[in-house]
Amino acid sequence: MVEKQHKVWFSKALKKWHLVENNREMPWKGIKDPYKIWLSEIILQQTRVEQGLAYYNRFIDTYPDVHSLAKAPDNQVFKLWEGLGYYSRCRNLIKAAKTISIEHDGLFPASKEGLLALSGIGNYTAAAIGSFAFGLPLAVVDGNVLRVLSRVFGISTPVDTPAGRKALEQLAEQLLDKKEPALYNQAIMDLGATVCKPRQPLCGACPFQHKCLAFETGKIDQLPVKSKKIKQRERFFYYLILESKGKQLVRQRKGKDIWQDLFEFILKETDEPVDEKELKSWSFWNLGAKKEKTTLLSVSAELVHQLTHQKIRCRIVHLRCASSLKIEGYQWMDISSIQQLAFPRLITRYQTTI
Repeated sequence: MVEKQHKVWFSKALKKWHLVENNREMPWKGIKDPYKIWLSEIILQQTRVEQGLAYYNRFIDTYPDVHSLAKAPDNQVFKLWEGLGYYSRCRNLIKAAKTISIEHDGLFPASKEGLLALSGIGNYTAAAIGSFAFGLPLAVVDGNVLRVLSRVFGISTPVDTPAGRKALEQLAEQLLDKKEPALYNQAIMDLGATVCKPRQPLCGACPFQHKCLAFETGKIDQLPVKSKKIKQRERFFYYLILESKGKQLVRQRKGKDIWQDLFEFILKETDEPVDEKELKSWSFWNLGAKKEKTTLLSVSAELVHQLTHQKIRCRIVHLRCASSLKIEGYQWMDISSIQQLAFPRLITRYQTTI
């Protein structure tokens, strides 16, 4: 347990910093609209504010309330999400919007249990919506909060273990200002984002500097502790854009692999890199024994796309052929229609350069 005196000091110092020095501007700060709070939190999961802000504004402009989002075609929502990655977030966003619109008449549940029952909402997002929109005494615990608490209180238990996470969540609950949970939560998240940063923290501007155990012991760079190293899987993707009479072959990805529900061109994945000569050969693509008459339009340089647990190495071949082949699982579509579909960022990066 945190001593009552220490708890009071922590909350007062944090509140003073927030009211006097915190000038971090974000359009969803200080509002009580659960739809906008929810939308911002889902977009910002695993996304920097600098990147997510434009997406948030586009979503609010296109879907100003949960009913309009719930009624939108799925592909239209995915297209707006395109480039943010972690597309399971978008699938859950669509599912939760429909639930809120249809089953709750557009009203967000005003309890932690009700919020947790929605797709894509875990403890952190429920605490954020609950405290900011409804004033519920729930402590948010995101990466910023974990970092602040680990450093100030000198906690060396790895934050990526059940024991470490539980200890810090309990500490966060003890420190929470239950009379002003929204103000407190916003303050500690902003402090972690702008002052107690992962690298090169601004300790001189921190309200906890003189009582921060990490600062006192010279362990700023060592906290928080993480025990697990992310294992990277390397994959080799080769795409064929096959074009004929103003149309191209595309398909929608299914299954539980990356980029589920997004669209792509003809794909061949290999265990090892493939050289350019082989990529240009018709036999490499296994599209039938008969070689079609084709015109090579381009072969891209290697494109590298980094995901959390995977590194995708990719090259894209663009061919024009005289006849419209039938290839199982793929369909011919006008190029103008294809431009309205949601593709993985890897492909859209390439498309914008040609």
